[in-house]
Amino acid sequence: MNFYIIIPAHNEEDSIGLTLESLVNQTLTPKKIVVVDDHSSDETSAIVKRFVSKHSWISLISNESSDQHLPGSKIINAFYKGYEHLDNNYDVICKYDADLIFPPDYLEGLAHHFKTNPKLGMASGFCYIEQNGQWVLENLTRKDHIRGALKAYRKNCFIEIGKLKPSMGWDTVDELLAKFYGWEILTDSNLQVKHLKPTGTSYNTASKYLQGEAMYKMRYGFLITLISASKLAFKKKSLNLFRDYMSGFYKAKKEGQDYLVTKEQGQFIRATRWKGMLQKFS
Repeated sequence: MNFYIIIPAHNEEDSIGLTLESLVNQTLTPKKIVVVDDHSSDETSAIVKRFVSKHSWISLISNESSDQHLPGSKIINAFYKGYEHLDNNYDVICKYDADLIFPPDYLEGLAHHFKTNPKLGMASGFCYIEQNGQWVLENLTRKDHIRGALKAYRKNCFIEIGKLKPSMGWDTVDELLAKFYGWEILTDSNLQVKHLKPTGTSYNTASKYLQGEAMYKMRYGFLITLISASKLAFKKKSLNLFRDYMSGFYKAKKEGQDYLVTKEQGQFIRATRWKGMLQKFS
């Protein structure tokens, strides 16, 4: 099974070497890895070049963008910069962050799941972060959601969902669209990945409204957005975040921003969201 991996990297000199080292040492070697140096001002590029010189299946692409660290469109635009340099001879395509350390059997584990279940569209392990010298499950982790840091897509699923949306919320709408088209999603708790930078710690303050905008673009509607924003703010222990999320939602609504999904897909997404919420209370 051929794995193609794209890694957008912006100022990741402290971690990109560890990420690549863990991928080089996989029991199932990836067919290709493309690292996209996304406007870094540190030694990210130099570190990647050392791996490129040793492994012909690793390549480095430079991308000129902003010097801000932002979620959403910046990351996905960098992803596509790498995607442009790949052919179509892959079975699974991955978008991985540049601050992950994978266990040696990670790709082999994913390959097993994809081979045994032809309806499996997306799969991943779980992210762990270091706290007080111990690696603990990151609190944003859910069994029914694959984190944006470590996405892996079966080729046909990736194409059917329209690939990745260059917007905040891309890592939620991809799963919802996969389910819309009848694909299954799997997270394997036995595949434990070390996440060196907890999600959102390095994001610019300009990103604070983007989550609410994404909820609007996914056609959540007011009530689901209210509940989702409350849950996220509670998990991150910040009342200000709730205000920012709702402000982002109303900003997008006022501006009439383009939706990421069709009306039919939006109806499916709202029904799926309500079903998930009600199951938790039943």
